[in-house]
Amino acid sequence: MSTNLPRLSGKLDGLRSSAIRDLLELTSRDEIIGLAGGLPDAALMPRDRIAAAADRALTDTGVLQYTESSGWGPLRAVLAERESARLGRPVPTAEIFVTHGSQQALSLLAEVLLDPGALVVVEDPAYVGALQVFRAAGARIVAVPLDEQGMRVDLLRELLDRGERPAAVHTVSNFHNPGGVTLSPARRAELADLAERFGFWVIEDDPYGELWFDTPAPAPVATGSRSVIRLSSTSKIIAPTLRVGWMVAPDRVCRAVELLKQGADLCGSALTQQIATELLADRTWLDAHVDTIRATYSHRAKALVHAVRAAFGDRITCTEAAGGMFVWAAFTDGTDTSALLPTAVDHGVAYVPGAAFAVDGGYRDALRMCFTTSDAPVLEQAVERLVRAHAAVGGAQSSQP
Repeated sequence: MSTNLPRLSGKLDGLRSSAIRDLLELTSRDEIIGLAGGLPDAALMPRDRIAAAADRALTDTGVLQYTESSGWGPLRAVLAERESARLGRPVPTAEIFVTHGSQQALSLLAEVLLDPGALVVVEDPAYVGALQVFRAAGARIVAVPLDEQGMRVDLLRELLDRGERPAAVHTVSNFHNPGGVTLSPARRAELADLAERFGFWVIEDDPYGELWFDTPAPAPVATGSRSVIRLSSTSKIIAPTLRVGWMVAPDRVCRAVELLKQGADLCGSALTQQIATELLADRTWLDAHVDTIRATYSHRAKALVHAVRAAFGDRITCTEAAGGMFVWAAFTDGTDTSALLPTAVDHGVAYVPGAAFAVDGGYRDALRMCFTTSDAPVLEQAVERLVRAHAAVGGAQSSQP
């Protein structure tokens, strides 16, 4: 039998596996404190509430059948009500499209909005899931850096003034993954204005917006322009296993996405969409549930930031813990975090090197740490292990600042 199999598509040539997923396979041992994954805490997920909602949904045999490609009608109605409140304007059900997690929404949008070679602007450091999608679409990717107020929209404006015309601009506007920062209200307004003036789409990726700690996230970018497509999901506030994401987009975008989704998977799960509908519609329960998540994550995030700053002093800079799931830090002493990682794992702690999020290289001195799945004492122990690893490779002479 011949071993010469037919070739695969050339679109795979420039793709590579997610460095984060690969890293999680290497660092899944019980003795390692994991700061690498971007996982919500399973202990905070409402297992009993999900089970009860599933039992109620299963009383109707229709839940075992196919559902609409655009999503179960009652779920879309609940989401339209939520998004109307968020955006401060009526959002019709026709402008809500349910997907298999928000990552599928991003993937389908890339097919709808981008021709091969089209320009996409992303933030730098970038969400790796977006990079995978845009590279698979054959897009030309240009990065705009972040600072403490989010995307440098002034640099985007300079790019536009030089004649570049993006098809889309992607932003993780709230509590950025991996950067941990939030796009300021002024920059949101300017980004929306630029989208109107120059005729490009903004993809506002917002999985973390409800996970604010002390101050609610600003009004979405989408409040300023109908050219902004919002993405979100239940993964971070209820449970990833439901795989319920959604987009808010003009009707013609939703209908184009529907055509592609029909070819990809026909429709989502009627069962999990009905479960999500019940939980999202119960505002009293959901508000209390999300408040619990916020309080827990806030305590953990602040404990991690305090431990990092106390242990490393001016040898490291670290973002504030204002919400979301991540802290972004950078060494100031020349430490290469990719080179440090094997020693860190040997000392029992794992993180994601900043280089994994670089669009065109860079961030060799940076790292992303997730604080959601460990209590404060464990996070403090993780930092102690990182200090010892840092000292072992000669990056620090002392564990004291």
